[in-house]
Amino acid sequence: MDKQQVEERIVEVLKTVYDPEIPANVYDLGLIYRIDYNAEDGSLDLDMTLTAPGCPLADFIMEDVRQKVMSVEGVKTAQVNLVFEPEWTQDMMSEEAKMDLGFL
Repeated sequence: MDKQQVEERIVEVLKTVYDPEIPANVYDLGLIYRIDYNAEDGSLDLDMTLTAPGCPLADFIMEDVRQKVMSVEGVKTAQVNLVFEPEWTQDMMSEEAKMDLGFL
């Protein structure tokens, strides 16, 4: 698989990760800030945030993200970084997530 195919597959698996308290996936919620895949060595560096800094499920969600992206063919290592800049807002959600959550 080429770099673009791997990145598309990463997005696909991220759309299967849900915050148990919110019926929308982390990608459509806008919680994934950066996906940096290096096709040469198979490393993935991913920045993500949470809807609230004190989220009690942070470790669970981050581990779910890490396990899912590690299952993608071509990804050999994955670093999942939790960041809070910029601060997440509802404006970062996809139209689909806004509809699912009743914001539209």
